[in-house]
Amino acid sequence: MPPVDTRPLNDAVERLADRLRALPQSTLRRGAAAEGLALARELALLAQRVEFPEGGMSRVLPDAGLFAVGDQLAVAGHDVVAALETAPGALAESALREALQLLESSALSSRGAAPRRATGA
Repeated sequence: MPPVDTRPLNDAVERLADRLRALPQSTLRRGAAAEGLALARELALLAQRVEFPEGGMSRVLPDAGLFAVGDQLAVAGHDVVAALETAPGALAESALREALQLLESSALSSRGAAPRRATGA
């Protein structure tokens, strides 16, 4: 059994990834894709820090394009979940909190400032 319950993280990752996958191209181009990629990159680096706490691993997730960003977020989030399953308890708890905070504070999150269409005045 993993040292932490990763279900909330898995659920949050899936929710945001699905949100990105459902956005129209125009919204992705206005910044949602960039926000999603930045978030995916942060999660990927977090997964690397958990999996290799001694350091030495720091690969940046490439930009695979507007329509792949939802999948990239899902993969990076699932990498964090997988890393947490084998991490020592204290490291796993800290990394889980960090991952959840990243997701909750994202502009893509329902709790963050969601990307909105510009309105003409």
